[in-house]
Amino acid sequence: MRLSSLFTSRATVSSALIATTFFTSSASAQDRTTEQGEAQITDPGQECAPYYYAPVSAAIAANEFPPIWTVATIVSSDTNAQAKYQSIQSQIPNIQPKGTQPASLTGDFSNFTPTYPSSDPDCWWTYDQCTTPKLAGLPPDLSVVPEPDTLGYGFDDGPNCSHNVFYDFLSQNNQKASMFYIGSNVMDWPLEAQRALADGHEICVHTWSHRYMTSLTNEEAFAEFYYTMEGIKLVTGVTPTCWRPPFGDVDDRIRAIAHALGLRTIIWKYDSNDWREGTNNVTVANVDQNYEDLISRAQNGTYATAGTIMLTHELNNFTMAEAVKFYAQLKAAFKYIVPMGVATNQTQPYVETNYSLPSFEQYISGTTTISSGVPLPTGGSSSSTGSGSSSGTSSGTSSSGTSSSGGTKSSTGAASRASFDGLGMLAAGATFVGFAVKLLA
Repeated sequence: MRLSSLFTSRATVSSALIATTFFTSSASAQDRTTEQGEAQITDPGQECAPYYYAPVSAAIAANEFPPIWTVATIVSSDTNAQAKYQSIQSQIPNIQPKGTQPASLTGDFSNFTPTYPSSDPDCWWTYDQCTTPKLAGLPPDLSVVPEPDTLGYGFDDGPNCSHNVFYDFLSQNNQKASMFYIGSNVMDWPLEAQRALADGHEICVHTWSHRYMTSLTNEEAFAEFYYTMEGIKLVTGVTPTCWRPPFGDVDDRIRAIAHALGLRTIIWKYDSNDWREGTNNVTVANVDQNYEDLISRAQNGTYATAGTIMLTHELNNFTMAEAVKFYAQLKAAFKYIVPMGVATNQTQPYVETNYSLPSFEQYISGTTTISSGVPLPTGGSSSSTGSGSSSGTSSGTSSSGTSSSGGTKSSTGAASRASFDGLGMLAAGATFVGFAVKLLA
């Protein structure tokens, strides 16, 4: 997804919210202090109103994180990050960043690819969709799932401030997914991020600022991973062990840094192009056709020996509505729809050992959740009238998915919100404490 699609004016966000006739308010709850309370709000205007969350505000005030929505670098006073970065130096190959910043940050490699060897020595996905590293010691990217007739289900670019109706829909269908979170979105919408864990979804890293990762220096790439992991840990209590590169942009240098940090690289086989709708002549009909093509392949036995993964987003109202629209057809075409970690039997999805995912066999037998007793930060409650630093202060431009029943959810966990992908829907509004807010993807 294009970087420009991440940042949207407040006027655009307002227009998008006004136009979301598919999603209607089904709750009047105004509790902005807990995941459970936040999960009851289904009016996107209310969901995307800024609020204050003490643990995030305190961390930002203490300069423990880089500025949100900027390319991350190691905070000068962060001795832990500095020590960790130094400890993995020997594992980073001597591969130079691709292209020249700032153009390369948004995927312009035009001054680089003409001289890049056609043999693709770096296993650069953007160049030829290479997923089997050429550097010894690195595992292959997950681009398909091993289980037959199975769809690895996930959404990029979250958490989206207005995803409650979509998450309600998933909950009503007892459907879990892998949610690829942007670190800056997590800091903007912490209660939304918490909901993913509360609902039993798998949380993965989608970098701090959603730039093309191969364009970054070693330190920048490290920081994009490190602070997203730290932000998710701060907000949800867990540290992910999986990640997806924005736009799929990864090579063996970036894989090596991710691997050194304990992150598995997850790509995809097919792109729904949901995030492109409305740009570059991509229409709703085009996205519908991409879903229908996947369904046809499943029906004709293409995945009889191994499953697949399609790229989809929590980016905005449209991308979530598409997921809802085609869910029943996907369920009918595929024998199983499961999170990536379940498909690969990653029963310990986080560094912390007090949370588990079910195995594939457990999941398809009906046990879709094993444990979710991860304690959340206790540094204070959030408040819609607080005067601290940002934390969920985003003006989300996406209205959550569309559940015709519009039912509210009763969550027993500690969270609310989830996914955003390749430069998804990031709304550039200012939070009430001056932070740029983004629309998730």
